[in-house]
Amino acid sequence: MEAVCSLRIEGTIVANEFIDRYMASASGEYVKVYLYLLRHQPNPIEIGQIADALDYTEADVKRAIAYWEKNGLLLKKPEESEKAARSKEVSGLTEATLEVSGSKTQEVSGRRPMYSQEQVNRLADDEDFTQLLYIAQKYMNKVFTPRECEVFAYLYDGLGMTAELLEYLVEFCVQGGHTSIRYIETVGINWHERGFATVEEARAFASGFTKDSFAIMRCFGLTDRKPGEAEKKMIEKWFSVYGFSRELVLEACNRTMEATHSPSFRYADKILAEWKKGGVKTVRDVVLLDEKHRGKKTVRAVKKANQFHNFEQRDTDYDSLVLDQVKSWINQS
Repeated sequence: MEAVCSLRIEGTIVANEFIDRYMASASGEYVKVYLYLLRHQPNPIEIGQIADALDYTEADVKRAIAYWEKNGLLLKKPEESEKAARSKEVSGLTEATLEVSGSKTQEVSGRRPMYSQEQVNRLADDEDFTQLLYIAQKYMNKVFTPRECEVFAYLYDGLGMTAELLEYLVEFCVQGGHTSIRYIETVGINWHERGFATVEEARAFASGFTKDSFAIMRCFGLTDRKPGEAEKKMIEKWFSVYGFSRELVLEACNRTMEATHSPSFRYADKILAEWKKGGVKTVRDVVLLDEKHRGKKTVRAVKKANQFHNFEQRDTDYDSLVLDQVKSWINQS
């Protein structure tokens, strides 16, 4: 019987020695990083690329690489380590040339120190913290990895957020459909920066979120319906993750309407993402950013004008020539 079609599935070969000898004793995070590197060898891979693909921080990836280097599965070239640390590239399984700090705390995404397992273990006798981990795992329906325990240790011990507040944080994120530890960490840091110390303050902020949603829909002229799921996620990102005020978000919505003459959450999202990237926190910051952009446009316009004036200009008086030509026509007639 003749086959109608054939399927071709590309694959990655994993050595039996890795499965038999190393996989069982390594954490799941480390195994994922190793498999990702294996999949993409021998092409250069940026640390950020790995972190985004696996939903880890760059410090998580570095720690995994250090683990496999220690076990001899990744070879580190000493003469290239400084260059590699600057370029932040992993050029294959035999050339993992990143240096990993040996200190107990490292900056993660430029925002928080990474708690070591030893520091987490010191909280084992803290009943509030152990109960927090138990409740959070029940909410998220999973068993925490060391990385997830480290995040909660930082929020609890490093930032001084209460166990009760962190339990509400998990509840708030999970009910919104977000179970990523990176998302929970970002919202937790945002709440800390806003000065929330109690569940009541956080809950008041969450209830006010509905008022913010209504204000945005009214600004877009969409008062006849509620935000869709994708729109809700963007609104939540603007307030909870970016930490923008309602005034700033509405300013972005107004600019969207002026530019597109129609409600566009994606267009507003691009504006707010640029403002977040530019460090905007107030409307005054937006004004300064606008002035900066106008200054760049003016410089480009001046350069373009100067390019035109680089051509040699003639001193011919065209008005006189035209007048003489008209006189000549009159005399001939």
